[in-house]
Amino acid sequence: MPDPCRPYRQLARNALLANRRLHLACAALGPGEWEARRVSFFPSLRATLNHILVVERFYWDAIFGGTLGPAAWADPEPCATVAELAAAQGQIDAAALDFCEGLAAENLGTEVRIHRTGRVQVETLADTLMHVFLHGQHHRGQAHAMLAGSSVRPPQLDEFFMADDAAARAADLAATGRDEAWIMG
Repeated sequence: MPDPCRPYRQLARNALLANRRLHLACAALGPGEWEARRVSFFPSLRATLNHILVVERFYWDAIFGGTLGPAAWADPEPCATVAELAAAQGQIDAAALDFCEGLAAENLGTEVRIHRTGRVQVETLADTLMHVFLHGQHHRGQAHAMLAGSSVRPPQLDEFFMADDAAARAADLAATGRDEAWIMG
């Protein structure tokens, strides 16, 4: 029987590797391109990638049992530079990965209490994890599209799951100290 927790581990691994590729691409942008106004839901690469960070802080805090809630939105762009953002997102990605690596099937139905303004939203852990991972993918796609209008070629973001893509992800795995057994496990 397939492991019901594997998709969450895979999504956490994908987020870590996709964020790494996006941050490396953004680090290569020319002066002014990181914060340049672009066509998207959030008006710049800086705003879009900061949004991912802020929302993930909000949800992971709730998943870990915290009560940060709306205070997460106090600063919608906490990271002014790509380097700051990469470091902050890297911490979230590492915590998410550690959590998902230790996830057990019996915990997927656990309640997550998400503190909102004036109320507490209650969701299952499984649904909250799926939501936070899909939210990040959605906005990474927007950042990818914005990079297409910059001086930097957008990185490939979808070659982390299939066995046949091993060569395409080898450098990323090596750079993060990981291997094929990790990504396919």
